[in-house]
Amino acid sequence: MAALMANRQLLEAKVGINNAMFAASDLATSQLGHSFVVGGCEGQKTIDGQQMPLVLGPSTKGALGWPDIRYVGPAPRTHVHGRIWTANEGPLEQSVYFHHEMVLIKEFPAKVILFCEVPPPEGGETPFVPSFRVTERALEEFPEMVGELDAKGLRYTFTAPSNNNTGSMRGRGWEDAFGTSDKSEAETRAKSLGMGVEWLEDGGVKTILGPRTLTHVFPGHEGRRMWFNTLVGMHGKELSSATAADGAEIPASFVQRCEEIIEEESIQFRWRKGDILILDNLATLHGRRPSLPPRRVLVATCK
Repeated sequence: MAALMANRQLLEAKVGINNAMFAASDLATSQLGHSFVVGGCEGQKTIDGQQMPLVLGPSTKGALGWPDIRYVGPAPRTHVHGRIWTANEGPLEQSVYFHHEMVLIKEFPAKVILFCEVPPPEGGETPFVPSFRVTERALEEFPEMVGELDAKGLRYTFTAPSNNNTGSMRGRGWEDAFGTSDKSEAETRAKSLGMGVEWLEDGGVKTILGPRTLTHVFPGHEGRRMWFNTLVGMHGKELSSATAADGAEIPASFVQRCEEIIEEESIQFRWRKGDILILDNLATLHGRRPSLPPRRVLVATCK
């Protein structure tokens, strides 16, 4: 399935002992197997070779066998622990456009795991879309345009500030994104991710990505062509652009209709405290609806 809501009782039981403290480590680890990792806490002591108390945190890799992959992208986020980050911390009154996570980066995650720590009082759903349905409908209405862009590929640009700006949905600064304040090192890391860079006078950077695919067929997905791009999210925006790889402009009417198709195919997921949502990132686009505060959803990206 494109999105999986696992057995709620099991998840609530696991969430209930997230960061729990146990007095007997042998008993705890033998019962929980590899679903959790051993952590630490203030005042912890070693008694007769045992850590007291034993602090356990969730281990997605241990539980599901999926190695993690570091998030790279424009969304402002806060690192929580290990592979865990907050979801986009941009203004809650704004939507997050539909996307495949890290779709423009050379190495993108195969799975995205979301956990609801604080559900919003209103709104804030995470809608998702079966990606192949967008391709099917775009081919029905615009076969020539889809064929042309698939053949040429797409070229994107995105402008990032130096430092984080949580007032923007795409306000992550390049220093945070590349993990360095050194421009030379940032260029090296950008190149390894498949990006070109142009430094701006205000200290920001313009990244150039392409050519990238419009659609893609992944092994193990029944030969379906996924709408594996971020054309709608970056075309004609203040900080970004999307064109054909040869520089040709893409008609705004085509982009608008693609946005409408994505919305028409969307499925709404309303959060409750403790919910875990696992998305196949190769097969689903996802986004975020506007909400009232507070809302806190955590995310892990996995290979």
